[in-house]
Amino acid sequence: MSQAPRRRAVNPKEDCEQIPLYPVSSRSQNTSLPQTNVDYSRSSYDALALKKDSEEARKPYWKKKETLWSWTTGGLLVALAAIVRFWGIGFPDGVVFDEVHFGKFASYYILREYYFDVHPPLSKMLLGLAGYLSGFDGLFDFENIGDKYVDPAAGLNVPFKGMRSMPAVFGSLTVGVVYWIMRESGYPVAISAFSAGLILFDNLHVVETRLILLDGALILFMSLSLLSYIKFHQLRYRPFSTAWWAWLSSTGFFLACTLGCKMVGLLTFCTIGTAVVWDLWGLLDIKRSHPLTMEHFSKHFLARTICLIVVPFGVYLSFFWLHFKILNRTGTGDTFMSAAFQETLMGNELLMNSQELRYLDTITIRHKETNMFLHSHVDRYPLRYDDGRISSQGQQVTGYPFNDTNNNWQIIPTHDIPDSGRGRICRHKDIIQLYHPMTDSYLLTHDVASPLTTTNQEFTTWPKADINSRYNDTLFEVVLVEGFEGEPWKTKSGWFQLVHVPTSVKMWTGLGTLPDWGYKQQEINGNKAHQERSSTWFADEIISDESLVANRTGEKEVKKVVPMNFFKKFFELQVLMLQHNAGLTADHPYASQPIDWPFDLSGISFWTDNVDNQQVYAIGNLLGWWICVLGLSVFVGIVGADALARRRGIQPIEDHLRNRLYNNTGFFLVSWMFHYFPFYMMSRQLFIHHYLPAHLSSALVAGSILNFILTETINYPVSVAGTTTRLRPRLRAVITKRAAVVLGILSLAVVGMFGFLSPFTYGSTGLTPTQSGYEQKTSFNLDPSL
Repeated sequence: MSQAPRRRAVNPKEDCEQIPLYPVSSRSQNTSLPQTNVDYSRSSYDALALKKDSEEARKPYWKKKETLWSWTTGGLLVALAAIVRFWGIGFPDGVVFDEVHFGKFASYYILREYYFDVHPPLSKMLLGLAGYLSGFDGLFDFENIGDKYVDPAAGLNVPFKGMRSMPAVFGSLTVGVVYWIMRESGYPVAISAFSAGLILFDNLHVVETRLILLDGALILFMSLSLLSYIKFHQLRYRPFSTAWWAWLSSTGFFLACTLGCKMVGLLTFCTIGTAVVWDLWGLLDIKRSHPLTMEHFSKHFLARTICLIVVPFGVYLSFFWLHFKILNRTGTGDTFMSAAFQETLMGNELLMNSQELRYLDTITIRHKETNMFLHSHVDRYPLRYDDGRISSQGQQVTGYPFNDTNNNWQIIPTHDIPDSGRGRICRHKDIIQLYHPMTDSYLLTHDVASPLTTTNQEFTTWPKADINSRYNDTLFEVVLVEGFEGEPWKTKSGWFQLVHVPTSVKMWTGLGTLPDWGYKQQEINGNKAHQERSSTWFADEIISDESLVANRTGEKEVKKVVPMNFFKKFFELQVLMLQHNAGLTADHPYASQPIDWPFDLSGISFWTDNVDNQQVYAIGNLLGWWICVLGLSVFVGIVGADALARRRGIQPIEDHLRNRLYNNTGFFLVSWMFHYFPFYMMSRQLFIHHYLPAHLSSALVAGSILNFILTETINYPVSVAGTTTRLRPRLRAVITKRAAVVLGILSLAVVGMFGFLSPFTYGSTGLTPTQSGYEQKTSFNLDPSL
């Protein structure tokens, strides 16, 4: 490459708006730019100052032309992304993979029926809005993969294309946002378009954003969060200006939207939070050319606290307020929630039919989580277990899934009760006995190890004829969940824990089943862990007993919807979401591990048609993903080599290039790290689509590194100048012919790989023998029936 001419020295008092005719070769010459003298500047940052006064009048012709070309390119990319995502959006015309869940949730918003899910509600509310605007009545149940949306014979005409269109719009806009991020970071049009193209022509992004799924909104809001913070950072020399506040507030708003789609939005918070802490650390530096007073620094700190913590929290709360406001009727999610929560839902059958329990009532008791009945029968525990332990050989007490007379238990008082009236009501913290009529015995637990869980106590029964010898061991305290003194114990809604009085253990059951001698029924035992949430039970129903009818006075209470404090509802749901999210540990044939994701080693079969040899298979663009991996690796290599060289007194990279590389590309890398590495610490079920936010970040890194390799300069500066800024000279990054050829080849290769994998993406074309045999050449776990 020919040597570029050296730029003349710049006098700070001059206008500094003259542009060199050719780009300055910053690596071939050791040409240092003049140091800036800017209010609020930091030596570790790019002091990228642009004078705004009369800027349009003094803007060079090439700048105007590039701006027009830049906007045109961005618009074309978004249009092309829309074509790629909307093409054939009506196929498959049946339910695809997780549309089973998220289509169903969207229908619940239209029907206004309460449901429970581990994800926050924003994406699902948007899908519900798309269905509502498309004319969906919410009656299609999205029950099974492959169920047809349109079936004239069955009277089905679900407007699924309209519901799929909203994620497709989000996916198309994401491509434009990625391009915008790169342009605002100072990269040329071609480089910015290449990064956007890695998202535009990525098969996994396309699949996830053309179906009724959550990730389209998640990725869009995540990218808008990054863009907003970059725009805010450009205004760091004009703190507290209107634009400064606007972009800082929009960062907080989009962070809340990201978190409102999925809990992984917390990782985007961590990304922005790290950048904010680094920024504040620089502002605190007393060695700055213009150090801030602590009062001024406190204003910066308070502004970020309000806009990046208070505002997002308020917006996040508003999503749940709207969620509760819409879903005000009983639905499938009732049983996950507390009795107080269920009382807020119109038509909740459990609470409408709840009755106060009285002593001597015969009831059935069920476990809240597993729905098993508390059960006993005449069979006994074996004297000796397989591991050699000795049991009490008492009567078995188990969890049983079906209705049976052996599920009946009578509430026996331990104190005198009146013949009638409210004095017979069993209340919170009353001491009772549970009598088993079918075997004429009382429930008992004692200090003997249970059959399966040796750390827990065995539950058994003791015959009524000899009750005096073990009376104390049959005493249990009824502790209502969040109960208050004197609160009546009720059927259906009265969740309780049964606490053994002498030993303080709680009656508990898990998923462990007894061997053949226990008829494969669920083990019941006494758990010493008082915080164990799975020790919660409820009285299911009162068994009819004519002899006690006279003891009941008045008609059954007609229940009305009872309001509940919003924050109590909010925090109850947050805890349940986190608990159940962590509990998604079951095996899945298409689950994958984080180590596989960057290399695109596995995917997910969304839908299969064996007759026509068609399949929708979610997998990334192999070439595009490997370019991103190489970009990450090269960046780490460059930073390492630069650190070693500087250790030896060599400056291989100019300061302004190094600042851009470290601060901007480093920001993208931090985003990738936060959106990727935390998954290694998660024990829950994971899939390749969890890598999508990290993949977007890696596409930004790849474009930045490609710019570093292919161009000799950067677009410089890119930030907005303050009112007292000493200006720097401008540089313009120019894509050489050689660089253009390299970009063209890489782009065509990425598009070609997208085309090759497109039958998996769209599923509308029968797979060729070459594509069907691709499984043998890769580690793709395609449907084996193809």
